[in-house]
Amino acid sequence: MTIETRKIEKHWNYLLAIENDLTELSRYVEFDEKNFECFSIEIARILLTSAAEVDVVCKQICRKIKPMLKAKDLEKLKIHGYRDTIKPVFPGVPQFEVSMLRFGLKLHPWEEWSGRRVNPRWWCAYNKVKHQRDSEYEMANLKNALNAVAGLFVMVLYLYKEKAKLGELVPSPQLLHVGAEHWGGMNVGGLNSAPLMFFRILPNM
Repeated sequence: MTIETRKIEKHWNYLLAIENDLTELSRYVEFDEKNFECFSIEIARILLTSAAEVDVVCKQICRKIKPMLKAKDLEKLKIHGYRDTIKPVFPGVPQFEVSMLRFGLKLHPWEEWSGRRVNPRWWCAYNKVKHQRDSEYEMANLKNALNAVAGLFVMVLYLYKEKAKLGELVPSPQLLHVGAEHWGGMNVGGLNSAPLMFFRILPNM
C-alpha cells in the first residue's frame, strides 16, 4: 500500500494554523472596533507568533529577490532591510488591502511602508511585547494582532505568488481575503472541492 505525496508550502500551512487561532479567539472576543484595545495572553500569543513568522517569510522573499545574498548577511536583515529590499520590487505592498468579510473589517497592515523610515505599528508592538512585556503588555491588543496576521497573509502571498496566481494555494483561508483589486476570481477544485483563491498581480504591485 502506497501513500502519494506532494510538496506542501509550509508557510501557507502555518498561516492557516494561525488563522484557525483567530477563528477560535472570535468566539470569545468580538472583532469589533470597541474591542480593538482588548489584550490578553492569547492575543499576545497570536501577535508574537504572527510577527515572528513575518520575520521568517520576509527573509525568504529577500533571498528570492537577491539570491546572491550571503546567509550571514540575510540573517542580519531586520525590518528596515526587508522594506528596502521588498518595496522596490513589490511597490504595492503598502496599499495592499486584506479583508475579513465575516467581521466587516478591511486592513492595510503595511501602510506605514508608504513612508521612508516608518515601520508598521503592529511590528513595533510585537517588539515591545517581546522585549518589554512587563511594561508594554497592553500593546498585545486585538488591533495589533489582527494587523500582524494580515501582514503575514500579504507576505506569504508574495512568497508564493506564482502558486497564488494559479489558485494553487489550498485550502483557501476562511477569514482572510485579498482586496477587490487583487481578486482574480474563483474556481471549484482542490481539497474537498473548496473554492480556490486567485491572486491577481497588478503592474504596480
